[in-house]
Amino acid sequence: MKELDEIRSLLDELEHQPADALEGQDLDFKEWNTRSLQDAVALVVEMAVCMANGGGGTVIFGVNDKAVGRSNAILGVPPEIDINRLKKAVYDSTDPKLTPVFQELPVPEGTGRLIVMQIYPGLPPYTDTQGRGKIRIGKDCQPLTGTLRRRIMVETGETDFTATPVSDMPESLVSAAAMERLREAARRENAPDDLLRRPDRELLATLGLIRDGRLLRSGVLLSGTERAIRKHFPGYVWTHLRMVSDTDYSDRADGYDALPIALDRILDRIMADNPITTVPQGLFHFEIRTYPEIALREALLNAFVHADYRIYGPILVKQFRDRLEISNPGGLPGGITPQNILRHEPVPRNPALVDALTRLRLVNRSNLGVRRMYQALLIEGKEPPEILDEGEAVRVIFRASDLSVPFRLFVAQEADKGRILSVEELLTLQYLLRHPEIDTITAARITQQTESDAKETLSRMELDLGYLERGGTGRGTYWRLRADLHRRLSAPGHPERDRRIDWEAAKTRVLSILKQRADRGESGLSNAEIRQITHLDRNQVVRLMRELRQENPQIQEPGRGRWARYEWAKQ
Repeated sequence: MKELDEIRSLLDELEHQPADALEGQDLDFKEWNTRSLQDAVALVVEMAVCMANGGGGTVIFGVNDKAVGRSNAILGVPPEIDINRLKKAVYDSTDPKLTPVFQELPVPEGTGRLIVMQIYPGLPPYTDTQGRGKIRIGKDCQPLTGTLRRRIMVETGETDFTATPVSDMPESLVSAAAMERLREAARRENAPDDLLRRPDRELLATLGLIRDGRLLRSGVLLSGTERAIRKHFPGYVWTHLRMVSDTDYSDRADGYDALPIALDRILDRIMADNPITTVPQGLFHFEIRTYPEIALREALLNAFVHADYRIYGPILVKQFRDRLEISNPGGLPGGITPQNILRHEPVPRNPALVDALTRLRLVNRSNLGVRRMYQALLIEGKEPPEILDEGEAVRVIFRASDLSVPFRLFVAQEADKGRILSVEELLTLQYLLRHPEIDTITAARITQQTESDAKETLSRMELDLGYLERGGTGRGTYWRLRADLHRRLSAPGHPERDRRIDWEAAKTRVLSILKQRADRGESGLSNAEIRQITHLDRNQVVRLMRELRQENPQIQEPGRGRWARYEWAKQ
């Protein structure tokens, strides 16, 4: 993209050559259509999409690109054209949304003003809201065909903003303080000593952050000075707010630091207001924070690593009394959703940045960071993080849940026996501490597994670990916590949950099973089977089925004797 001073110099070249000769991959000149405002705005939208798909660039409106001589070529843009309305028009007419930067450039010729549109590199493909799009190839905007769309998908890595080299010499960009913080963080993760002992330039080159003698943007983000980061990441800033309500805050901090410094500064601010619970265990007392530091660190790393740095927006941390929110610009990439994030293969938005951090052991390619967040909270009996994809941003919410001392001790004691509970097992246990039972469909949903995998998890927790007991049969099978384990895991002072399904839920379950069995040509349910399903006694089952038959005449009389069954009569 071109700075205004550079554009002024280019305009002087118009005395000797047409603007068309100055155009290139990241620069175009366009004459403003004074006959039709609608057509003029449509051209602005078209050029925004074209440049965004081509990697970003600058479009100068108000110049005839065929004429020679400043006075002939510079026609200008009418004074009534409002750049804020142009920005809104582009935003409203593009998908995904584009937010170009518009600037006015005063000139002595024509109407006295040109409009400069700066399109920062984004995450293509982009189209207008009708699905139409073009892509910048050389000096031309060509139709965005299916082949071109595939080429520019994020999975190819061709659009990695952090993989592009910057023009300044590496030595002028690197911060000694940032390099030291980077080494300290890597040492904590047991990165190889021989790697960390290398001089700065050699270390950066080994991490793949220097190519052809130039530092990549990912290298600037990891090791750069504040000045370098402001220059090469114009949309980047981190912000921490202490919120007193949903709209007001009492304290604010902003920074443009390299990633390792930013991470430490944000964590220091969070931990200063992260309450401690002291847990006595024998001769020792353990201090446990409301928000586990490991979960916070993983969430912050994810925010920095997966942010779309081509979007102007902060890495934003909002710290409320009852929750903490961490968000970053850019939605979830490559088919990842909040409903599959535990199991989806990782899709890095910034592969060059991820590669370097992987070699330093600060992140990994196996999507373990999200699982670590879940595990750190679940082992303390707290709610798992809530992950929201808001289109142009991802937000992670930690709730200020109370520590469950019995649950934390149980997890530790199981670990001493060699039983390291998986995230799926922890999610299941936490669910059953809040609900009477769980079936395979529910287990699959909360653990993000297939139903067959969820059933294997439940069976293992029943048969191998002895945590659960099974009830029902066939598709009506469900699992519940063993009574002794529930008593052990329940916090002191909490009443033991009512283990029976409530009356209406019991009727719904029985009716569903009767219909399923009728559809499969199987026999109905006996009083004993209904007792097992509902945890009611014999007389309660009789009353329940009497009500159910009144509401559903298709349920037939059970008859008498040992083999009596309630049946659903198909019509």
